[in-house]
Amino acid sequence: MSAPVLADFSLYNLSLWLHISSAVVGLGATFALAVGFPLALRLGPKYMPFVHHLSLEVTRKLASPALLVLIITGVYQGVKIHAMDKPWLGITFVIAIVLGGLQGAYFSPTDKKLAAMAEQELADGATTLSDDYQRQAQREGTMGAVAGALIILAVLLMVTKPGA
Repeated sequence: MSAPVLADFSLYNLSLWLHISSAVVGLGATFALAVGFPLALRLGPKYMPFVHHLSLEVTRKLASPALLVLIITGVYQGVKIHAMDKPWLGITFVIAIVLGGLQGAYFSPTDKKLAAMAEQELADGATTLSDDYQRQAQREGTMGAVAGALIILAVLLMVTKPGA
C-alpha cells in the first residue's frame, strides 16, 4: 500500500496556481474600482483625484503585472496541454492583449489626465467638477465595464473550453 500524495507540486500545477492567483488578485482588484468611483462621486468631488490615483496604482502594481503572469503561464499551459491551436485559447490571448493595450493606452493616461483635471478644478475653487470632466469620467467608467466584461468572457472561455 502506497502513501497518499498530499499535493502535486508539478511545474504545470504551480503554473496553474500562479495563473489563477494572478487573475483573482490582479484583475479582481480592478472590479473594486467599479465600486470606488461611484462611492467617491457620492462622497464629493474632493475624493475624485484620490480615486484616479488609486486606479493608477491598481493598474501599475496589480493588473499589469497580473496580465504579464497570465500571458506567460497561459502560453506554458497551452503548450503543455497541446491547446495552442484551440480557438478558446487564442481568443483569451487576444483578450489579454486588448486589456493590456487598454491599460497602457487608455486607462493610465486617462486617470492621469482626470486626476490632474479634478485637482486643478478643485484648486481653482470648484465645488462641482466640470461637464468636460464628468463626460470623460463617464466614458472611462463605460470602458471599465467593457474591460470587466472581457475579463468575465475570458474566464468563461477558459472554464468551458468551447471546441476543445
